[in-house]
Amino acid sequence: MPSLKEIKNRLTSVNSTRKITSAMKMVASSKLHHAQQMIENMLPYETMLEHILKTFLASEADASTVFNVERPVKRVALVVYASNSSLCGGFNANVIRLLQHIVDEYSEKLGMDNIVVYPIGRKVAEKAAKMGLHVAGDFTSLAEKPNVKQCIEIAREIGQKFVSGDVDRVEMIYHHFKSAGSQILTRKNFLPIDLTEELKRDRTRDLNSVVTSKEAQEYLKKNASTEEHKQEENVRPLNDNFLVEPDMNTVLSQLIPKYLHLMLYTALLDSIASEHAARMVAMQTATDNADEILRELNLQFNKSRQQAITNELLDIVGGSINN
Repeated sequence: MPSLKEIKNRLTSVNSTRKITSAMKMVASSKLHHAQQMIENMLPYETMLEHILKTFLASEADASTVFNVERPVKRVALVVYASNSSLCGGFNANVIRLLQHIVDEYSEKLGMDNIVVYPIGRKVAEKAAKMGLHVAGDFTSLAEKPNVKQCIEIAREIGQKFVSGDVDRVEMIYHHFKSAGSQILTRKNFLPIDLTEELKRDRTRDLNSVVTSKEAQEYLKKNASTEEHKQEENVRPLNDNFLVEPDMNTVLSQLIPKYLHLMLYTALLDSIASEHAARMVAMQTATDNADEILRELNLQFNKSRQQAITNELLDIVGGSINN
């Protein structure tokens, strides 16, 4: 049985750890709130641009460009989103696991030399280098501070490679942010654009709450579905009768690059919000575990102290009897 001093030292150690995890949870919660606001500010533009492009392509039979035409896959590019730091649960491990699966899938058909990775985040960049993959550049700064201009440059570079035939398929790996308690690991086609897949994509989000408990999430989900039903009753359909000026190719050449830029930036914001949510959950779990350990150690400390007092009393009584 450990001594009182050993238990006391462990109590001090666990209590210090608990203070750190609690502080990190608060920091992650603040950063998550900021990330949610960035997504919320971007959503109106994303919704309208997606609506215009998809309804336009769906309503026009001859609306086709090089960006939505399937072709034999000889070379693949992967845009993978992770974080620069740890202590966020299985966030990075899940991304790396899916990356490994996709690389294995393509390497059997194309070979490792025909796979290029755009790693956004230090963790995935390190893993791609260890796997011997061709890395397109250093984009670790984006995982800390989302930059629209840099996302546009990446999307433009990938688009040019796709048009020139250097790359035949581009996929994205990231966490789609639904709520503080739910982030979905997503594998998504970037190029060629798959309208069927995009129209079925889940767009539900909770950008107001930072609650992570299961019961609270279920309650918020029920309320959100009721609000969405009310909004659907009042919504008015947009006019989808397009007049194409000056011509279809010119319009598509403007819309599709903007949409590609938006896809990269949206995935980046989703990944950053998911990272902070995962870290907040991990730190909350660590804090709860520390509370449980502290409770057990306090109980053990009190039992040991009581046992020590009892032994001293027995020694005193025994000594007085002998005398």
